[in-house]
Amino acid sequence: MPSTDSTFFKLDFKAGFHRESTRYAEEGKWFDGDHVRFREGRPENIRGYSKKSATQYIGTARDLLTWAGNNTQKYLSWGTEHLWYFLHEDIQYDITPVVSTAALTSAFATTGGSTKITVSVAGHTRSVGDYLFFTSTAAMASGTINVVSDTTIYSVLSVVDANKFTITSPVTAGATETSVGGSGTVHFLLETGISVATPGLGFGAGVFNAGASATGERAWNSPAETSNITFALTTWSLDNWGEDVLACRRGSQIFYLDINASVTPERAVVVTASPAVNNSILVSPNDRHVISFGCTGFASAFSPLRVRWSDSEDYTNWTPSVSSTSGEVDLISGTEIVGAVRSRNQINILTDQALYGMTYTGGNDIFSFRQLGSNCGLIGPHAAVDYDGTPFWMSHNNFYMFDGQVKNLKATIRRELFGNFANAQKDKVYAGVNSEFKEVIWLYPSASGTECDSYAIYNPEENHWVYGTTKWTTFKDRAVYNNTITTGSDSYIYDNEPTGVYTGDSLAIPSYLESADIDLEEGVDMMFVDKIIPDFTINDGVLQFTISTKKYPNDSLTVKGPYSITSSTKKIDLRARGRQARVRVSSASTGIDWRWGAVRAAAQKDGQN
Repeated sequence: MPSTDSTFFKLDFKAGFHRESTRYAEEGKWFDGDHVRFREGRPENIRGYSKKSATQYIGTARDLLTWAGNNTQKYLSWGTEHLWYFLHEDIQYDITPVVSTAALTSAFATTGGSTKITVSVAGHTRSVGDYLFFTSTAAMASGTINVVSDTTIYSVLSVVDANKFTITSPVTAGATETSVGGSGTVHFLLETGISVATPGLGFGAGVFNAGASATGERAWNSPAETSNITFALTTWSLDNWGEDVLACRRGSQIFYLDINASVTPERAVVVTASPAVNNSILVSPNDRHVISFGCTGFASAFSPLRVRWSDSEDYTNWTPSVSSTSGEVDLISGTEIVGAVRSRNQINILTDQALYGMTYTGGNDIFSFRQLGSNCGLIGPHAAVDYDGTPFWMSHNNFYMFDGQVKNLKATIRRELFGNFANAQKDKVYAGVNSEFKEVIWLYPSASGTECDSYAIYNPEENHWVYGTTKWTTFKDRAVYNNTITTGSDSYIYDNEPTGVYTGDSLAIPSYLESADIDLEEGVDMMFVDKIIPDFTINDGVLQFTISTKKYPNDSLTVKGPYSITSSTKKIDLRARGRQARVRVSSASTGIDWRWGAVRAAAQKDGQN
């Protein structure tokens, strides 16, 4: 039996996760967890989510925009590697712009018993996965297939040759027919992009003569097996022009979406006067210029370091003249502009190496440019966000902010994050703000996959960090809606953390929290722990509490528990002995809402052996 001189002490650990050293060296701190945040220094589980729309979209969202129209209606828009979407009142619309059309004359061929349709379009230039729709075509195969509606989009199944491709019909053809469908039109949508950044392999890629032969040289006329070339991930940038939307898919022209009174949007249109190639855009709010980052010039080829802007109040005028405020500037620090974010009275431009400030001045120059920092480049196009007038961003091996000067954030999870990061997919990093909890969040892909599956959260008000697992690919604050809005890697759009929701689509969301190691008397004496006094706020469900001990830092653990804790649990009796101990709390209960209070343990010295 334990002696009567046991002493109660609070299990009070420093807020946030601390992973920059060993678990023993981080004594007195929280070390690990998932789906947990800290509020006023106390840990609690993160709320849940539910689908905002029951309709699954095509692809993975790479940017998300929320806004309110002039009629106070609430809108959402997002772009994937395949299509561009719009949502109003939980109804989802495909608004991808048409980039070309072609007239059809009995261009369809079917095979009885097959869903494959061959389409003849001279010089179509389509690729597998590209999307299209038809108008004014006639029925085929005794009426069993009717390709007539622009509400139905088709993807290219295969490319037969330069003049033919195939699509898949939703129904099986009742007969074999050739040259059917009458007169109509095919509308080709914006070409499908790239969902996973991949190295370019083949004859034109990689280091000359590099290969995997026995001699270390690639045989003559052999393609590369490694490469220093990467096909850039398809990303989007979306911004408001009043209540309307301007958008750009990396490497494309700029597109415009007009929000009409019926709120049933037409397809977006190409801004034909915009630069031929744009990597990203945003709108300068007060002076109303559309700004392109990494683009073709007025009279010059594409430059990844070019900043170019339209005339004020006219997104269709990009020609410099005495009557226009449009212009362009090439930056010098870095190899490319990665992204930009509005903050206070300037636009912060981040190359892969430096931070620039872009400020509207008027006059002949229109904008002024100042380099504000170096060796602080942005890791991905959406890895920067403004929080309360201060930009925060993720760099290649650290996190930064700018409050008049560039500052290193000294993330306590830095080694853990960058040691488990899929650098090849860095363009998928997405930064957001959760103003309800005063958090800046980064979504990122871990080394074990190719899609965003993890998050890092920084609380600038309380100065602590946490991380965990997720399926979100984009994240928008609740400024327009009552809660944050997210898009999932499962291709659904979500209401994230609605008040009172602690399930994920009605399923349990597992959470856990684990401390670093603690000891008594600098680890000289063994300790004997015989009691835990819980102090949790638990709305419903069960928490699991575990204490693990060991004799030396590198020794194996002796695990006691898990012990079940509910809102009525008064104490846990146990017998745990060791020099070091760690505690863990977890839950897989459906709908549980828990918060750590002032949990106490009863322990006593138990000798040195």
